[in-house]
Amino acid sequence: MSRIAKILMCSASVAITAAATGQDLSGRPNILLFMVDDMGWQDTSVKFTPQRTDNNCKYTTLHMERLAGSGMVFTQAYACAISSPSRCSMLTGVNAARHGVTNWTLHRDKAEDGLCDSIVMPSWNYNGISRVPGINNTFVGPSFVQELKDNGYHTIHVGKAHFGAFDTPGEDPHHWGFEVNVAGTAAGGLATYLSEYNYGHDKSGNKLAANAIEDLEKYWGTGTFATEALTQEAIKALDKAKKYNQPWFLYMSHYAVHVPVDRDPRFFQKHLDRGLSAKEAAYVSLIEGVDKSLGDLLDWVDENGCADNTIIIFMSDNGGLAASSEWRGGELHTQNAPLRSEKGSLLEGGIREPMIVRWPGRTSPGAVCGQYVMIEDFYPSILDMAGIDSDKSGHYGHTIDGISFVPLIDGTGDPSSDRALIWNYPHIWGLAGPGIDLNCAIRKNQWKLIYNYVTQTKELYNIETDISESRDMAAELPDIVKALSDELGNRLRESGAMRPSVKSTGRPCPWPDEV
Repeated sequence: MSRIAKILMCSASVAITAAATGQDLSGRPNILLFMVDDMGWQDTSVKFTPQRTDNNCKYTTLHMERLAGSGMVFTQAYACAISSPSRCSMLTGVNAARHGVTNWTLHRDKAEDGLCDSIVMPSWNYNGISRVPGINNTFVGPSFVQELKDNGYHTIHVGKAHFGAFDTPGEDPHHWGFEVNVAGTAAGGLATYLSEYNYGHDKSGNKLAANAIEDLEKYWGTGTFATEALTQEAIKALDKAKKYNQPWFLYMSHYAVHVPVDRDPRFFQKHLDRGLSAKEAAYVSLIEGVDKSLGDLLDWVDENGCADNTIIIFMSDNGGLAASSEWRGGELHTQNAPLRSEKGSLLEGGIREPMIVRWPGRTSPGAVCGQYVMIEDFYPSILDMAGIDSDKSGHYGHTIDGISFVPLIDGTGDPSSDRALIWNYPHIWGLAGPGIDLNCAIRKNQWKLIYNYVTQTKELYNIETDISESRDMAAELPDIVKALSDELGNRLRESGAMRPSVKSTGRPCPWPDEV
């Protein structure tokens, strides 16, 4: 069955699904999760620090400001350093150290790892995640989207998926409970944003690259930038959804601002005219295209009378790209300042994300939350928002590492207090920079420890007083280093985390508490 046929079949059955559940769906909110790919914490004119920064001034994102002004800004929202681990954690509620999809996925049975003469990469779950067993190097886990669907939600996926490798069950969003899927595949990026090149297809419809965008044939050759085409498809899906007597969940998952940094012709020239380099003007044009998309969806919600009953969550899957002179202008590793480093790094620039939540009647306009949250928290949080008891939902016996951040919205609790967040990236990514490659890390309260598996070095930072991670305090505070190393080592082992090995001895690199 073709992808389009599946979409039509699922759409036709939506109303039946709601009736079959026999549930009272009245009052349940619609939920829009707006995910941007590779968007840095400072790639916006929204302030995520008390003072407006130079990078904030580079961007004009009026609709992000509009959302922030009517909702809550989370200044310490974290994800993984690379896309696949974040998206798999979001969907399953499981930390990447546990689900083992710790690098980016693409082709079945192929680990997309950089190589090293002296280090052997671990056998990680390079086939991604799935809801059914039977595929090697795959984590089998739950899906909050399936939970929503089972509880009467109409579920829509538009854009990037990146949950599983090609030719595995997990690559298809339908497998995860989405009734509608537009353009979601195993690809983690895109061949081109340009309709002039048919988004990566030849004139006969053959793919010219594995990451050609699917399902957008009607826009080929029309001059419609991919960000706009996906937005139009999302609006069409919402137009259908409003005819059904059930709440909807839309995962608007943009391929922007992932490379290639194609120039969005709607916005590029004005940024070039104001003095930005061609590379930076192109990048800023991608951000502005995403902002327009957000605005179009906010407008749709307003114009269709559901603004008071629609929760909107804005997030990115990892830090902004700053390690490539091919795509970014200026001095490398500085584009996420005041955060240090970039995508691929366990320093703040690689893992801290721009997150905004608007929940009418629950978030106060212009509110700011300074407590930290993690990408796996989306699973229990979204279920809580939908009125589904996440403690009683069908986790299929799996551990859910995420903790609902709803108490932070309501002011009824602080789940971040004394909570340890962990990251594991036992790989070589491919681009070099501070904090990139073969690291694991822990954040607990104000302290953050980064451990390198190969050099066995440890860095300690006080994130509350040193957001730029400019002062390594490991030598000054050995007791804190030891306590965090012990907790990180124990958490990694408990999670079944993987680590690299030394080629000459065949022995695994030591855990952080063994050094």
